[in-house]
Amino acid sequence: MRVFAVVAVGVLVAGAASACGGSGGPKADGATPPATSAKPTAKAAPPKARPEPIVLAFGGDTHFEGPLRSRLANPATALGPVASTLRAADLAMVNLETAITTGGTPAPGKEFAFRAPPSALTALRRAGVDVASMANNHGMDYMEEGLRDSLAAIRRSGFPVVGIGRDADQAFKAYRTTVKGNRIAVVGATQVLDDNLITAWTAGPGKGGLASAKDVPRMVRAVKDARKGSDLVIVHLHWGQELKACPLPRQRELAKTLVDAGADIIVGGHAHVPLGGGYLQGRYVHYGMGNFVFSSAHGQTAKSGVLLLRVEGRKVTKAKWKPAEIIGGLPIPMKGAAAAAEGRRWDGLRGCTGLTARP
Repeated sequence: MRVFAVVAVGVLVAGAASACGGSGGPKADGATPPATSAKPTAKAAPPKARPEPIVLAFGGDTHFEGPLRSRLANPATALGPVASTLRAADLAMVNLETAITTGGTPAPGKEFAFRAPPSALTALRRAGVDVASMANNHGMDYMEEGLRDSLAAIRRSGFPVVGIGRDADQAFKAYRTTVKGNRIAVVGATQVLDDNLITAWTAGPGKGGLASAKDVPRMVRAVKDARKGSDLVIVHLHWGQELKACPLPRQRELAKTLVDAGADIIVGGHAHVPLGGGYLQGRYVHYGMGNFVFSSAHGQTAKSGVLLLRVEGRKVTKAKWKPAEIIGGLPIPMKGAAAAAEGRRWDGLRGCTGLTARP
């Protein structure tokens, strides 16, 4: 696993415990103990080691349209210099805003339909991304055929993707992993779907599609299920309004509902500009990552970055925004005075969120 030095978005760390012991064997005088019919005494389970602090990294909306498509010819370098930040984290996550298919028919009525070949999953993995969500308003841009291709590509690659599945149970199912002793569960869902596509795109019993956060009771159930057997529950949501830098009332309502259900960290995107983050009832909420690897980003939508969270147990003890500017579709980390200024601007975005700067 990777080690994070200061405040980076990253991966969960925990120590492991070992146990030793035994019973029986020769007596001090060398005689063999007599046989007994009593059942052997069960060994006590070793105490669970306390998980180590970890660093989580989150990037925003990612696709491979336009000039980014050619970068997939070399998946190892497809995400450019920001990959070093992702690799340094203990766990890194992005929103994969595209269907994984080379076929299918574009969804009716959509101005933009995104797709990428299966090598996109390889590119994410090589860049240090550990899990992605496809629960967003582009995850089924190529309809049912694109969904079948996406699920097949995910299965073949073994790359963890949440928020999409062959039915609702799979789409809402948490991805589970253990990092440095921290048992982590990640759930993905979308609150944003085109009105004419809600029925076709929403996963249901025996019906493939996306996990819809519009179904709040089902979303609450998913979080409660993820809570079982987990030290840390992360919820990734596609939500908000494009180009609006403040959360909508429905975002704030859903965040509180999911925190009450057991979510420790809630992050998301969709607005194509960064939103603010902070604490809600002691849990961490970030309302929008903005664009990340995005070919059409420019002006305000080119403001990007990586959210780094240091986590100890269920608590986020430090949050940092590592700003970047999207150039040629790639997030290029900012440095010096420009980075400091953008960091201050990002910190000010909290003002309209109702969140606090400290737990």
